[in-house]
Amino acid sequence: MVIILDRDGVINQYRGQYICSLDEWLPLPGSIDAIGRLCRAGHRIAVATNQSGLARGYYREDTLNAMHQRLTALVQAAGGSIACIAYCPHHPDDGCACRKPRTGLLERIQSGLGLPSLSGSLMIGDSRKDLLAGRQAGCTSYLVRTGNGIETERHLRRRPLPGVAVFDDLQAVADHLLGTAAA
Repeated sequence: MVIILDRDGVINQYRGQYICSLDEWLPLPGSIDAIGRLCRAGHRIAVATNQSGLARGYYREDTLNAMHQRLTALVQAAGGSIACIAYCPHHPDDGCACRKPRTGLLERIQSGLGLPSLSGSLMIGDSRKDLLAGRQAGCTSYLVRTGNGIETERHLRRRPLPGVAVFDDLQAVADHLLGTAAA
């Protein structure tokens, strides 16, 4: 199965402020291990992330690439790999096709991985826009309570998205998918 992850708030810490430097990019506890476990079980991992901080001038593309290189190295050290990273560099007002909740990033992943569709794939995010992008692209969507997830869960009580499973974090999703109990 292809598992598509949002980045900020799912893989790394996110407290509502832009991650503007390599020093600010800090993995959430258990997230790298979870990705490694999922890879070792045969799943392919991709990342789809909105990065409007580029358009806003908060950081440069070389800084974003350094963050993704660190992510890739940490996942490799945990016995996994990232098959594809797709990011939207646009400002929310640009009206691009790639910014979630639109499906452009997921379509880029689908093409990059040579998949006929994303049906049967999983999208894991901490925001409604992640969940909507996944659903619109044919994925099953899971919400994690890290990052913006607790607030998103509150909003889902008022405006439900049927079929969205909710987990504490990426480690709990891995435990669920792999049929293991949390330690």
